[in-house]
Amino acid sequence: MDRLKEECGVFGIFNNKEAAALTALGLHALQHRGQEGCGIVTFDGKVFHAERRLGLVGDNFTKGKIFEKLPGNCSIGHNRYSTSGNNLIKNVQPFFADLHSGGFSIAHNGNLSNALYLRKELVKNGSIFQTTSDTETIVQLVAKSKRNKIIDKIVDALFKIQGGYALAILIDKKLIGIRDPFGIRPLVIGKLDKSYVLASETCAFDIIGAKFIREVENGEIVIIDNDGLKSIKPFPKIKKRPCIFEYIYFSKPDSIIDGISVYEYRKKLGAQLAKETHIDADLIVPVPDSGVPASIGYAEQIGKNIELGIIRNHYVGRTFIEPTQQIRSFGVKLKHNINKSLIKNKTIILIDDSLVRGTTSVKIIKMLYESGAKKVHLRIASPPIKYPDFYGVDTPHQNELLAARFNIEEMRKFINASTLEFLSIEGLYSSMGYKKRNSAYPQFTDHCFTGEYPINPVDSKNKNFNEKQISFMSSKS
Repeated sequence: MDRLKEECGVFGIFNNKEAAALTALGLHALQHRGQEGCGIVTFDGKVFHAERRLGLVGDNFTKGKIFEKLPGNCSIGHNRYSTSGNNLIKNVQPFFADLHSGGFSIAHNGNLSNALYLRKELVKNGSIFQTTSDTETIVQLVAKSKRNKIIDKIVDALFKIQGGYALAILIDKKLIGIRDPFGIRPLVIGKLDKSYVLASETCAFDIIGAKFIREVENGEIVIIDNDGLKSIKPFPKIKKRPCIFEYIYFSKPDSIIDGISVYEYRKKLGAQLAKETHIDADLIVPVPDSGVPASIGYAEQIGKNIELGIIRNHYVGRTFIEPTQQIRSFGVKLKHNINKSLIKNKTIILIDDSLVRGTTSVKIIKMLYESGAKKVHLRIASPPIKYPDFYGVDTPHQNELLAARFNIEEMRKFINASTLEFLSIEGLYSSMGYKKRNSAYPQFTDHCFTGEYPINPVDSKNKNFNEKQISFMSSKS
Protein backbone atom coordinates (compact mmCIF):
# COMPACT_ATOMS: atom_id res chain seq x y z
CA MET A 1 0.00 0.00 0.00
CA ASP A 2 1.31 3.41 -0.97
CA ARG A 3 -1.57 5.39 0.49
CA LEU A 4 -2.44 6.38 4.02
CA LYS A 5 -5.47 4.55 5.35
CA GLU A 6 -8.13 5.92 7.65
CA GLU A 7 -9.12 3.63 10.50
CA CYS A 8 -12.89 3.35 10.13
CA GLY A 9 -16.15 5.25 10.07
CA VAL A 10 -19.02 5.27 12.55
CA PHE A 11 -22.72 6.06 12.29
CA GLY A 12 -25.63 6.09 14.74
CA ILE A 13 -29.31 7.06 14.71
CA PHE A 14 -31.89 7.31 17.49
CA ASN A 15 -35.70 7.09 17.34
CA ASN A 16 -36.36 6.14 13.73
CA LYS A 17 -38.33 3.10 12.56
CA GLU A 18 -35.96 2.72 9.58
CA ALA A 19 -32.87 2.83 11.81
CA ALA A 20 -31.04 -0.17 10.31
CA ALA A 21 -31.64 0.82 6.67
CA LEU A 22 -30.63 4.43 7.33
CA THR A 23 -27.49 3.20 9.09
CA ALA A 24 -26.62 1.10 6.04
CA LEU A 25 -27.02 4.17 3.82
CA GLY A 26 -24.85 6.23 6.18
CA LEU A 27 -22.17 3.54 6.16
CA HIS A 28 -22.31 3.45 2.37
CA ALA A 29 -21.52 7.18 2.30
CA LEU A 30 -18.62 6.49 4.69
CA GLN A 31 -17.30 3.49 2.74
CA HIS A 32 -14.07 5.33 1.90
CA ARG A 33 -13.12 5.17 5.59
CA GLY A 34 -12.99 1.37 5.65
CA GLN A 35 -13.65 -1.41 3.16
CA GLU A 36 -12.76 -4.67 4.88
CA GLY A 37 -15.76 -5.12 7.15
CA CYS A 38 -19.06 -3.54 8.18
CA GLY A 39 -21.61 -4.10 10.88
CA ILE A 40 -24.88 -2.83 12.35
CA VAL A 41 -26.37 -3.25 15.83
CA THR A 42 -29.97 -2.28 16.61
CA PHE A 43 -32.10 -2.12 19.75
CA ASP A 44 -35.84 -2.84 19.63
CA GLY A 45 -36.64 -1.67 23.16
CA LYS A 46 -35.94 -5.06 24.71
CA VAL A 47 -33.30 -6.91 22.71
CA PHE A 48 -30.12 -5.96 20.83
CA HIS A 49 -29.66 -7.39 17.33
CA ALA A 50 -26.33 -7.57 15.48
CA GLU A 51 -25.21 -8.36 11.95
CA ARG A 52 -21.53 -8.12 11.04
CA ARG A 53 -19.96 -8.97 7.71
CA LEU A 54 -16.65 -8.94 5.86
CA GLY A 55 -16.60 -6.80 2.74
CA LEU A 56 -18.44 -3.73 1.50
CA VAL A 57 -21.71 -2.31 2.78
CA GLY A 58 -23.34 -2.61 -0.64
CA ASP A 59 -22.49 -6.30 -0.81
CA ASN A 60 -23.96 -7.07 2.62
CA PHE A 61 -26.69 -4.61 3.64
CA THR A 62 -28.91 -4.12 0.61
CA LYS A 63 -31.67 -6.74 0.69
CA GLY A 64 -34.80 -6.66 2.81
CA LYS A 65 -34.08 -9.94 4.57
CA ILE A 66 -30.99 -8.58 6.30
CA PHE A 67 -33.01 -5.70 7.74
CA GLU A 68 -35.66 -8.09 9.00
CA LYS A 69 -32.93 -9.37 11.31
CA LEU A 70 -32.27 -5.82 12.57
CA PRO A 71 -35.54 -4.53 14.10
CA GLY A 72 -35.63 -1.48 16.31
CA ASN A 73 -35.61 2.30 16.11
CA CYS A 74 -32.05 2.80 17.44
CA SER A 75 -28.92 1.70 15.63
CA ILE A 76 -25.16 2.12 15.33
CA GLY A 77 -22.92 1.00 12.48
CA HIS A 78 -19.26 0.72 11.59
CA ASN A 79 -16.97 0.45 8.57
CA ARG A 80 -13.63 -1.16 9.27
CA TYR A 81 -10.20 -0.86 7.75
CA SER A 82 -7.60 -3.42 8.86
CA THR A 83 -4.06 -4.42 8.02
CA SER A 84 -3.25 -7.71 6.33
CA GLY A 85 -3.73 -10.76 8.53
CA ASN A 86 -6.19 -9.12 10.91
CA ASN A 87 -9.25 -9.02 8.70
CA LEU A 88 -11.26 -11.45 10.82
CA ILE A 89 -15.01 -11.44 11.39
CA LYS A 90 -14.43 -11.38 15.15
CA ASN A 91 -12.79 -7.95 14.77
CA VAL A 92 -15.67 -6.43 12.78
CA GLN A 93 -17.66 -3.88 14.76
CA PRO A 94 -19.88 -2.77 16.38
CA PHE A 95 -19.00 -4.95 19.36
CA PHE A 96 -21.73 -6.04 21.75
CA ALA A 97 -21.52 -7.23 25.36
CA ASP A 98 -24.03 -8.04 28.07
CA LEU A 99 -22.79 -6.07 31.06
CA HIS A 100 -24.17 -6.04 34.58
CA SER A 101 -25.82 -2.72 33.75
CA GLY A 102 -27.37 -4.05 30.52
CA GLY A 103 -26.57 -4.38 26.84
CA PHE A 104 -23.61 -2.36 25.58
CA SER A 105 -22.62 -1.91 21.92
CA ILE A 106 -19.75 0.23 20.66
CA ALA A 107 -18.36 1.42 17.32
CA HIS A 108 -14.94 3.06 17.37
CA ASN A 109 -12.93 5.14 14.93
CA GLY A 110 -9.36 5.82 15.96
CA ASN A 111 -6.60 4.21 17.92
CA LEU A 112 -5.71 3.97 21.60
CA SER A 113 -2.05 4.74 22.05
CA ASN A 114 -1.93 2.86 25.38
CA ALA A 115 -4.06 -0.15 24.33
CA LEU A 116 -1.28 -2.71 24.72
CA TYR A 117 -0.44 -1.52 28.21
CA LEU A 118 -4.09 -1.56 29.27
CA ARG A 119 -4.67 -4.95 27.69
CA LYS A 120 -1.78 -6.51 29.62
CA GLU A 121 -3.06 -5.05 32.88
CA LEU A 122 -6.62 -6.22 32.22
CA VAL A 123 -5.51 -9.74 31.32
CA LYS A 124 -3.34 -9.83 34.43
CA ASN A 125 -6.47 -9.01 36.46
CA GLY A 126 -8.59 -11.73 34.87
CA SER A 127 -10.08 -10.22 31.72
CA ILE A 128 -10.55 -12.53 28.75
CA PHE A 129 -10.25 -10.95 25.30
CA GLN A 130 -12.04 -12.37 22.28
CA THR A 131 -10.54 -10.08 19.61
CA THR A 132 -7.30 -8.31 18.68
CA SER A 133 -9.06 -4.95 18.59
CA ASP A 134 -8.20 -2.13 20.98
CA THR A 135 -11.93 -1.30 21.02
CA GLU A 136 -12.48 -4.34 23.21
CA THR A 137 -10.20 -2.69 25.77
CA ILE A 138 -12.86 0.01 26.20
CA VAL A 139 -15.56 -2.63 26.69
CA GLN A 140 -13.46 -4.37 29.35
CA LEU A 141 -12.76 -1.10 31.17
CA VAL A 142 -16.46 -0.22 31.24
CA ALA A 143 -17.33 -3.71 32.48
CA LYS A 144 -14.78 -3.55 35.30
CA SER A 145 -15.63 -0.04 36.47
CA LYS A 146 -16.86 0.15 40.09
CA ARG A 147 -19.17 3.08 39.33
CA ASN A 148 -22.92 2.47 39.57
CA LYS A 149 -24.41 4.29 36.58
CA ILE A 150 -23.49 3.26 33.03
CA ILE A 151 -22.57 6.82 32.01
CA ASP A 152 -20.22 7.04 34.99
CA LYS A 153 -18.69 3.70 34.01
CA ILE A 154 -18.03 5.03 30.53
CA VAL A 155 -16.45 8.21 31.90
CA ASP A 156 -14.34 6.09 34.24
CA ALA A 157 -13.05 4.12 31.22
CA LEU A 158 -12.37 7.29 29.22
CA PHE A 159 -10.03 8.60 31.90
CA LYS A 160 -7.92 5.46 31.52
CA ILE A 161 -7.54 5.43 27.73
CA GLN A 162 -5.31 7.66 25.62
CA GLY A 163 -5.20 8.40 21.91
CA GLY A 164 -7.49 9.60 19.18
CA TYR A 165 -11.02 8.25 19.14
CA ALA A 166 -14.60 8.88 18.14
CA LEU A 167 -17.14 6.51 19.67
CA ALA A 168 -20.77 5.69 18.97
CA ILE A 169 -22.27 3.69 21.83
CA LEU A 170 -25.73 2.13 22.01
CA ILE A 171 -27.16 1.16 25.40
CA ASP A 172 -30.69 0.66 26.72
CA LYS A 173 -32.72 3.56 25.22
CA LYS A 174 -29.66 5.78 24.76
CA LEU A 175 -27.31 6.67 21.90
CA ILE A 176 -23.99 8.15 23.01
CA GLY A 177 -21.34 9.97 20.98
CA ILE A 178 -17.85 10.67 22.34
CA ARG A 179 -14.86 12.52 20.92
CA ASP A 180 -11.35 12.40 22.38
CA PRO A 181 -10.04 15.39 24.39
CA PHE A 182 -8.00 16.73 21.46
CA GLY A 183 -10.73 16.10 18.89
CA ILE A 184 -8.26 14.17 16.76
CA ARG A 185 -10.87 11.90 15.20
CA PRO A 186 -14.04 13.49 13.79
CA LEU A 187 -17.66 13.09 14.91
CA VAL A 188 -20.65 15.21 13.89
CA ILE A 189 -24.31 15.54 14.93
CA GLY A 190 -27.26 15.76 12.56
CA LYS A 191 -31.02 15.54 12.68
CA LEU A 192 -33.52 13.76 10.45
CA ASP A 193 -36.98 15.02 11.39
CA LYS A 194 -37.12 14.14 15.12
CA SER A 195 -34.24 11.66 14.97
CA TYR A 196 -30.73 12.59 16.07
CA VAL A 197 -27.88 11.18 13.97
CA LEU A 198 -24.15 10.72 14.66
CA ALA A 199 -21.54 10.20 11.94
CA SER A 200 -17.84 10.50 11.19
CA GLU A 201 -18.55 12.97 8.37
CA THR A 202 -21.37 15.18 7.13
CA CYS A 203 -21.54 13.30 3.81
CA ALA A 204 -23.39 10.55 5.71
CA PHE A 205 -26.14 13.07 6.50
CA ASP A 206 -26.54 14.07 2.87
CA ILE A 207 -27.38 10.57 1.69
CA ILE A 208 -30.28 10.22 4.16
CA GLY A 209 -31.47 13.83 3.99
CA ALA A 210 -30.43 14.73 7.53
CA LYS A 211 -29.55 18.28 8.53
CA PHE A 212 -26.11 19.00 9.98
CA ILE A 213 -26.38 20.47 13.49
CA ARG A 214 -22.80 20.74 14.77
CA GLU A 215 -19.61 18.87 15.53
CA VAL A 216 -19.22 16.92 18.74
CA GLU A 217 -16.69 19.08 20.58
CA ASN A 218 -13.33 17.76 21.65
CA GLY A 219 -13.67 15.95 24.96
CA GLU A 220 -17.47 16.03 24.78
CA ILE A 221 -19.96 13.25 25.49
CA VAL A 222 -23.40 13.67 23.91
CA ILE A 223 -26.22 11.53 25.30
CA ILE A 224 -29.31 11.14 23.13
CA ASP A 225 -32.53 9.66 24.53
CA ASN A 226 -36.27 10.25 24.40
CA ASP A 227 -35.79 13.58 26.19
CA GLY A 228 -33.46 14.91 23.50
CA LEU A 229 -29.72 15.60 23.51
CA LYS A 230 -27.66 16.26 26.61
CA SER A 231 -23.98 17.19 26.71
CA ILE A 232 -21.38 16.53 29.39
CA LYS A 233 -17.72 17.50 29.33
CA PRO A 234 -15.78 15.50 31.93
CA PHE A 235 -12.27 16.37 30.76
CA PRO A 236 -10.27 19.51 31.58
CA LYS A 237 -10.80 21.99 28.77
CA ILE A 238 -8.02 22.13 26.17
CA LYS A 239 -7.81 23.47 22.62
CA LYS A 240 -8.77 21.00 19.93
CA ARG A 241 -6.22 19.56 17.53
CA PRO A 242 -8.08 17.73 14.74
CA CYS A 243 -6.14 15.42 12.46
CA ILE A 244 -4.75 17.42 9.53
CA PHE A 245 -5.18 14.42 7.22
CA GLU A 246 -8.96 14.75 7.42
CA TYR A 247 -8.48 17.96 5.44
CA ILE A 248 -5.72 16.70 3.15
CA TYR A 249 -6.91 13.22 2.28
CA PHE A 250 -9.33 11.18 4.38
CA SER A 251 -12.64 13.03 4.39
CA LYS A 252 -14.77 13.01 1.26
CA PRO A 253 -14.49 16.26 -0.72
CA ASP A 254 -18.21 16.96 -0.22
CA SER A 255 -18.01 16.76 3.58
CA ILE A 256 -18.03 19.96 5.63
CA ILE A 257 -15.47 20.77 8.35
CA ASP A 258 -15.71 24.02 10.29
CA GLY A 259 -18.27 25.36 7.82
CA ILE A 260 -16.09 24.83 4.73
CA SER A 261 -16.18 21.92 2.28
CA VAL A 262 -13.18 19.64 2.23
CA TYR A 263 -13.00 20.27 -1.51
CA GLU A 264 -12.35 23.98 -0.89
CA TYR A 265 -9.63 23.21 1.65
CA ARG A 266 -7.87 21.02 -0.89
CA LYS A 267 -8.15 23.62 -3.63
CA LYS A 268 -6.50 26.12 -1.27
CA LEU A 269 -3.69 23.65 -0.63
CA GLY A 270 -3.15 23.42 -4.37
CA ALA A 271 -3.20 27.18 -4.83
CA GLN A 272 -0.60 27.62 -2.08
CA LEU A 273 1.49 24.85 -3.65
CA ALA A 274 1.51 26.82 -6.91
CA LYS A 275 2.63 29.98 -5.09
CA GLU A 276 5.55 28.13 -3.53
CA THR A 277 6.71 25.69 -6.20
CA HIS A 278 5.44 26.54 -9.70
CA ILE A 279 7.60 25.76 -12.72
CA ASP A 280 6.87 26.27 -16.41
CA ALA A 281 5.27 23.24 -18.06
CA ASP A 282 2.87 22.27 -20.82
CA LEU A 283 0.31 20.40 -18.74
CA ILE A 284 -0.98 20.19 -15.18
CA VAL A 285 -2.00 16.59 -14.52
CA PRO A 286 -3.55 15.27 -11.28
CA VAL A 287 -3.03 11.79 -9.91
CA PRO A 288 -6.67 10.63 -9.83
CA ASP A 289 -8.63 10.89 -7.70
CA SER A 290 -6.55 12.06 -4.75
CA GLY A 291 -4.77 14.89 -6.52
CA VAL A 292 -7.72 16.39 -8.41
CA PRO A 293 -8.94 19.14 -6.01
CA ALA A 294 -5.38 20.34 -5.30
CA SER A 295 -4.56 20.39 -9.01
CA ILE A 296 -7.66 22.52 -9.70
CA GLY A 297 -6.49 25.03 -7.09
CA TYR A 298 -2.98 24.94 -8.52
CA ALA A 299 -4.26 25.54 -12.06
CA GLU A 300 -6.54 28.39 -11.01
CA GLN A 301 -3.65 30.07 -9.22
CA ILE A 302 -1.50 30.16 -12.37
CA GLY A 303 -4.34 30.66 -14.87
CA LYS A 304 -4.26 27.28 -16.58
CA ASN A 305 -6.58 24.31 -16.86
CA ILE A 306 -5.86 20.81 -15.62
CA GLU A 307 -5.75 17.94 -18.09
CA LEU A 308 -6.72 14.32 -17.46
CA GLY A 309 -3.40 12.85 -18.48
CA ILE A 310 -4.02 9.84 -16.24
CA ILE A 311 -7.31 7.95 -16.44
CA ARG A 312 -8.37 5.91 -13.42
CA ASN A 313 -10.27 2.63 -13.66
CA HIS A 314 -12.89 2.90 -10.90
CA TYR A 315 -13.94 -0.73 -11.26
CA VAL A 316 -10.76 -2.27 -9.90
CA GLY A 317 -11.12 -2.74 -6.15
CA ARG A 318 -9.55 -4.81 -3.43
CA THR A 319 -11.38 -7.94 -4.56
CA PHE A 320 -9.74 -7.99 -8.01
CA ILE A 321 -8.41 -11.51 -8.63
CA GLU A 322 -4.64 -11.67 -9.08
CA PRO A 323 -3.97 -15.33 -9.83
CA THR A 324 -0.46 -15.15 -11.25
CA GLN A 325 2.74 -13.21 -10.80
CA GLN A 326 2.38 -11.95 -14.36
CA ILE A 327 -1.00 -10.37 -13.52
CA ARG A 328 0.34 -8.97 -10.23
CA SER A 329 3.24 -7.38 -12.08
CA PHE A 330 0.80 -5.11 -13.90
CA GLY A 331 0.61 -3.26 -10.58
CA VAL A 332 -0.58 0.31 -10.84
CA LYS A 333 -1.72 -0.24 -14.46
CA LEU A 334 -4.76 -2.03 -13.08
CA LYS A 335 -5.96 1.28 -11.67
CA HIS A 336 -4.33 3.92 -13.88
CA ASN A 337 -3.80 4.32 -17.61
CA ILE A 338 -1.97 7.12 -19.40
CA ASN A 339 -3.76 9.34 -21.90
CA LYS A 340 -0.90 8.90 -24.38
CA SER A 341 -1.98 11.29 -27.13
CA LEU A 342 -2.16 14.10 -24.56
CA ILE A 343 1.11 13.30 -22.80
CA LYS A 344 3.45 12.70 -25.74
CA ASN A 345 6.25 15.28 -26.07
CA LYS A 346 4.87 17.33 -23.16
CA THR A 347 6.42 18.65 -19.96
CA ILE A 348 4.15 17.63 -17.09
CA ILE A 349 3.42 19.01 -13.64
CA LEU A 350 2.09 15.97 -11.80
CA ILE A 351 0.10 16.78 -8.63
CA ASP A 352 -0.84 14.51 -5.74
CA ASP A 353 -1.99 15.10 -2.17
CA SER A 354 0.74 13.12 -0.36
CA LEU A 355 3.80 10.94 -0.82
CA VAL A 356 4.15 7.94 1.50
CA ARG A 357 6.41 5.10 0.34
CA GLY A 358 6.81 6.49 -3.16
CA THR A 359 6.22 3.17 -4.92
CA THR A 360 3.09 4.31 -6.76
CA SER A 361 4.76 7.55 -7.82
CA VAL A 362 7.67 5.56 -9.26
CA LYS A 363 5.29 3.51 -11.40
CA ILE A 364 3.15 6.43 -12.55
CA ILE A 365 6.16 8.54 -13.51
CA LYS A 366 7.64 5.59 -15.39
CA MET A 367 4.36 5.16 -17.28
CA LEU A 368 4.37 8.86 -18.18
CA TYR A 369 7.90 8.65 -19.57
CA GLU A 370 7.03 5.47 -21.48
CA SER A 371 4.11 7.37 -23.00
CA GLY A 372 6.43 10.05 -24.34
CA ALA A 373 6.49 12.73 -21.63
CA LYS A 374 9.61 14.92 -21.90
CA LYS A 375 9.76 15.91 -18.21
CA VAL A 376 7.68 15.12 -15.12
CA HIS A 377 7.73 17.62 -12.25
CA LEU A 378 6.06 16.10 -9.18
CA ARG A 379 4.32 18.48 -6.76
CA ILE A 380 2.85 17.28 -3.45
CA ALA A 381 0.09 19.33 -1.76
CA SER A 382 1.29 18.53 1.78
CA PRO A 383 4.64 18.48 3.60
CA PRO A 384 6.89 15.38 3.64
CA ILE A 385 5.55 12.57 5.84
CA LYS A 386 8.42 11.64 8.16
CA TYR A 387 6.80 10.10 11.22
CA PRO A 388 4.25 7.32 11.93
CA ASP A 389 0.82 7.83 13.46
CA PHE A 390 -0.65 6.23 16.61
CA TYR A 391 -4.14 7.78 16.67
CA GLY A 392 -6.07 6.11 13.87
CA VAL A 393 -4.09 6.57 10.65
CA ASP A 394 -2.48 3.43 9.28
CA THR A 395 0.94 4.78 8.37
CA PRO A 396 3.82 2.45 7.51
CA HIS A 397 6.62 2.00 9.99
CA GLN A 398 8.99 4.97 9.94
CA ASN A 399 11.73 3.16 8.04
CA GLU A 400 9.25 2.63 5.18
CA LEU A 401 8.35 6.32 4.85
CA LEU A 402 10.25 7.78 1.93
CA ALA A 403 10.76 11.19 3.57
CA ALA A 404 12.13 9.54 6.72
CA ARG A 405 14.81 7.76 4.69
CA PHE A 406 15.83 10.40 2.15
CA ASN A 407 16.14 14.15 1.66
CA ILE A 408 14.18 15.77 -1.16
CA GLU A 409 16.91 15.34 -3.78
CA GLU A 410 17.31 11.66 -2.86
CA MET A 411 13.53 11.21 -3.06
CA ARG A 412 13.50 12.86 -6.48
CA LYS A 413 16.10 10.40 -7.74
CA PHE A 414 14.23 7.45 -6.19
CA ILE A 415 10.99 8.27 -8.03
CA ASN A 416 12.84 9.54 -11.13
CA ALA A 417 11.03 12.89 -11.31
CA SER A 418 12.60 15.84 -13.09
CA THR A 419 11.93 17.92 -9.97
CA LEU A 420 10.14 17.26 -6.69
CA GLU A 421 8.63 19.85 -4.36
CA PHE A 422 6.32 19.68 -1.32
CA LEU A 423 3.99 22.22 0.25
CA SER A 424 5.71 23.81 3.25
CA ILE A 425 4.33 23.41 6.77
CA GLU A 426 3.85 27.19 6.82
CA GLY A 427 1.95 26.99 3.54
CA LEU A 428 -0.20 24.20 4.93
CA TYR A 429 -1.28 26.34 7.88
CA SER A 430 -1.80 29.37 5.66
CA SER A 431 -4.14 27.30 3.48
CA MET A 432 -6.09 26.30 6.60
CA GLY A 433 -6.66 29.97 7.44
CA TYR A 434 -3.88 30.52 10.01
CA LYS A 435 -1.16 33.15 9.66
CA LYS A 436 1.34 30.72 11.14
CA ARG A 437 1.64 27.47 13.05
CA ASN A 438 1.51 27.85 16.81
CA SER A 439 4.72 26.04 17.69
CA ALA A 440 3.81 25.90 21.39
CA TYR A 441 0.39 24.38 20.73
CA PRO A 442 -0.25 23.51 17.06
CA GLN A 443 -3.76 24.03 15.75
CA PHE A 444 -3.81 20.55 14.19
CA THR A 445 -2.50 17.09 14.93
CA ASP A 446 0.36 17.24 12.42
CA HIS A 447 2.98 14.94 13.94
CA CYS A 448 3.39 12.94 10.70
CA PHE A 449 5.12 16.04 9.33
CA THR A 450 6.68 17.49 12.48
CA GLY A 451 7.20 14.64 14.95
CA GLU A 452 5.33 16.62 17.63
CA TYR A 453 2.84 14.12 19.06
CA PRO A 454 -0.13 15.56 21.01
CA ILE A 455 -0.21 12.49 23.30
CA ASN A 456 2.71 10.35 24.33
CA PRO A 457 2.28 7.08 22.39
CA VAL A 458 2.75 4.81 25.41
CA ASP A 459 2.75 1.51 23.54
CA SER A 460 5.44 2.56 21.07
CA LYS A 461 7.77 3.51 23.93
CA ASN A 462 7.44 0.07 25.51
CA LYS A 463 10.83 -1.61 25.37
CA ASN A 464 9.10 -4.89 24.47
CA PHE A 465 7.22 -3.32 21.57
CA ASN A 466 7.56 -5.44 18.42
CA GLU A 467 6.20 -5.87 14.90
CA LYS A 468 3.35 -8.15 16.00
CA GLN A 469 2.21 -5.55 18.50
CA ILE A 470 2.32 -2.86 15.82
CA SER A 471 0.10 -5.11 13.73
CA PHE A 472 -2.29 -5.38 16.67
CA MET A 473 -2.45 -1.61 17.05
CA SER A 474 -3.28 -1.19 13.37
CA SER A 475 -5.90 -3.92 13.35
CA LYS A 476 -8.22 -2.31 15.83
CA SER A 477 -11.17 -0.18 14.93
